[in-house]
Amino acid sequence: MTDPAEELLDVVDEHDRVTGTALRGEVYRQGLTHRCVFILVRDPAGRIFVHRRTDTKLFAPGAYDMFVGGVVGSGETYASAAVREAEEELGVSGIEPRPLFKFLYREDHLSWWCDMYEAEWAGPVAPQESEVAWHAWLTPQELAQRMARDEFVPDGLEAYRRYRELHSS
Repeated sequence: MTDPAEELLDVVDEHDRVTGTALRGEVYRQGLTHRCVFILVRDPAGRIFVHRRTDTKLFAPGAYDMFVGGVVGSGETYASAAVREAEEELGVSGIEPRPLFKFLYREDHLSWWCDMYEAEWAGPVAPQESEVAWHAWLTPQELAQRMARDEFVPDGLEAYRRYRELHSS
């Protein structure tokens, strides 16, 4: 397996225009703006796939997340990254994420564009062991209880807040 820090990413500006490329480790060290995808995956009963990230992750190791996803590789589109990330993390093929919205996330010296998707998956999952330490399908109420109790990735919390605002109107 390739070292994630060695993955080549597009560096973008505040308007999501590519300004160059850099290795992921360098992007994180220098706080360069890059691109990520987030996919909220539900089962046919409306439960949300929630997982705990492995302790080896470069960002927010061991934290919980209600999205699957990750960085967009250099030259990759958001849409193709959404499919790739969802299929890799869930261990499935044939998932069809639907685009929702995009926003610029900032935390301390870090920033990235978050392209949001949602998808439904009815079959079994076999989460990627290098990415997912624990997983379950939770109702929105169960997710809210876990969010009050456990540490979640900060960008996922912001994305979920925006998602709920969009879907509560």
